[in-house]
Amino acid sequence: METKIKNVKSEQQTWIYCLGEMLLVFLPAFLFVKFTSAWVGEDLIRSYSVVWVANLLMLAMIWTSLKLRGQSWKEFGLTFNRVTIKQGLRVFGQSLVVFIFATSCFILGAIIMANITGVPESADFSRYDFLKDNLMGLLLSLLGVYFISSFAEEVIYRAFLINRIVEITQSFKYSKIIAVLLSSVFFGLIHYEWGLMGMVQTGFMGLAMGISYLVLKKRLWTLIIAHIYMDTLLFVQIYLASN
Repeated sequence: METKIKNVKSEQQTWIYCLGEMLLVFLPAFLFVKFTSAWVGEDLIRSYSVVWVANLLMLAMIWTSLKLRGQSWKEFGLTFNRVTIKQGLRVFGQSLVVFIFATSCFILGAIIMANITGVPESADFSRYDFLKDNLMGLLLSLLGVYFISSFAEEVIYRAFLINRIVEITQSFKYSKIIAVLLSSVFFGLIHYEWGLMGMVQTGFMGLAMGISYLVLKKRLWTLIIAHIYMDTLLFVQIYLASN
């Protein structure tokens, strides 16, 4: 009985600690984005700047929480060791598989929503008019997006969020499934500016990336590289459309 009571208290402490940790990671960034929304307006550069700062805040808080736990980025599967050619080729091959899987799920989300709400009107790319005949603008935009989206989103919404939700739900039989589902829902919701279809699409994409994270046993760089492929494809399409 005493052991059971201790286990219950330990679980409660884990709940409180992890929820507080997630609150400290997401709340300051959310408030920063909220308070700067009027200043940002429709300006794409300002929007990028705010998202950059918000992601830096979240990454800084995640790094701090890892230090307080006596852990490192390796806990999330993010290592900075040299790789052999063989290892590099394996990561490249796995990233292509993840890219195809995530892109397929993204498209599946669009098909499902199109059958529910109908096919939406053509997307408005007027905010990206600066890319017209501007190859350097495209390259600089890609570099920014690789950090904002490809790297930061995988660290925050896959590695950090899934690991912490697993800790909270560890007493449940399907804790990892719950973690992947919740993280994908959250990932879809943060893309609210894309509209309902966009949120569903990114939610499905997040689901594919979360599954890949677990199947690949936390090989986070593989997911980051796959995300880079998707962001590159998206921005090249926007660049070609603007021209």
